[in-house]
Formats: sequence, C-alpha cells, structure tokens
Amino acid sequence: MKNIFFSICVLFMVFGCKDAVATADSKIVLSKVEAAPEMVAENTMDLEMPPEPKATETQVIRTSNLRFETNDLNESYQNIQKAIVKHKGTLQNDASGKDYASAFRNLTIRIPNTNFIAFLDEISKGVNHFDRKEISSQDVTEQYIDLESRMNSKKTLEKRYLQLLQKANKVSEIIEIEAKLAQIREEIEAKEGQFRYLKNQISMSTVTIEMYTNDASQSGATASFGSKIWNEIKSGFNSLSGFILGLISIWPYLIITIIVSRFIYHNFK
Repeated sequence: MKNIFFSICVLFMVFGCKDAVATADSKIVLSKVEAAPEMVAENTMDLEMPPEPKATETQVIRTSNLRFETNDLNESYQNIQKAIVKHKGTLQNDASGKDYASAFRNLTIRIPNTNFIAFLDEISKGVNHFDRKEISSQDVTEQYIDLESRMNSKKTLEKRYLQLLQKANKVSEIIEIEAKLAQIREEIEAKEGQFRYLKNQISMSTVTIEMYTNDASQSGATASFGSKIWNEIKSGFNSLSGFILGLISIWPYLIITIIVSRFIYHNFK
C-alpha cells in the first residue's frame, strides 16, 4: 500500500514539473522574440529563418519637364493625346488658360518607364525650340532594397509570433502575443503602402508639358488697331467716371472749402 501511494506521488511530481518547464520555455521564447527576433531560431528549431536579401536590378525614377511655343495649341494637344495612347500612358492633369497676349495648356502625363524615351522623342517632333527640356533620373535602388528587406523582416517576425501563438497555453500569453501581432501587422501595412508607392513611381515616369502660343486668334487678344483705340477710349472714360464719382462723394468738403475761401478773401484782402 505504501508503495502504491509513493508511486502516485512520484507521478504527480513528474507531470507538475513538465507543465512548469513548458510554461517557462514559452515565456523564454516570447521574451527572446521581443528582445531580438533573429535569436528565436536558435531556441526553436521549427521556426523560419528570415530570407536572405535578393540581388535586384537598378531601380530608377524618371521625370521630364518640357516647355515650348506652338503655333496651334489644339493641334499640339491632339498629337500628344495620340502619343499617350500609343505608349500606354495616362493624362493625369490638364490645365489651360489665356490672357491678353497668349494662351497656354499645361499637362501632367504618366508613361510606363519602358516607353519613356520613345514618348519624349515622338512629342518632340515638330517642336522648333524648347524653352526648357529637363530629363532627370533618380536612382532609388538602395531605398527599394532597404524597404523590401524591412517589409520581409516584419512578415517573418509575424510568422514567428503566429507559431508561438499556436503553442501558447495561458490566456495571458495569448493576449500578449496577439497585441504584438496587431502592432506588427500595422507596421507591415505601412511598409507595404510605401513599397507600392515607390514601385509605382519607378514603373510609371512623369512628364510635365507646358505649351503656349502668342497667336492672337487663339489667345482671344484683339489684333485690330481700331479695336485697340476703342479699348483705350473706354479705359479713359472709365477713369474719368471714377474721378467724377470721387468728387461727388466729397461734395460737402468742397462746399465748406469754397465758403471758407470766400470769407478769407473778403475779410483779408
């Protein structure tokens, strides 16, 4: 009887020690993830190691800024529209206007990076002179690799926490791991947004075009000499009208000035 009782006590002690060791191991792994994610694989053989950074080709953001005079704004615009369709681009912004001397039209165009040079060559045909022609290339390879690496590291860390979550036994451990997962997922979404924007800037080049004309018929300017004289007459009449209206508005002061002047003249002459 004593031997049976002794055996039961030994069994309880063994199972109790196993539970305590499992809980302690879970806490140790979780603390190592928080302190240094790269050390987890040394203590948990079934966890993934972060992927090695891949060699990538040069990543470049290309932009161009053009300004030129044209004899026909509408014709130039139609030619540019055809070139946009041909090279699979999109017209992002279109602004036009005119003043007394000229008319203008400003365009912002997104063109696939692979068609950038061909598009510039095509829209340059027929332009006699560029007031401004700027082409720039910004190498963002280092930024691209760094952002991709950080994003992949966050995803690897997320997988590790998910694996720990499956092994967690206590409610407190589950809550703690889920809080860390929520934070990591938020960081991953932010990095993914930045990465998508950078890839879009790389894949689609930006071309800004400013074109203008001094053609009076397109700008709305009046080329007739007689019309110019009539405009000046109207301008002078408006100025005279403004002067007369100004005198009318101060008529009380004029009357007082006249009375005072006559009094001084009669009494001090």
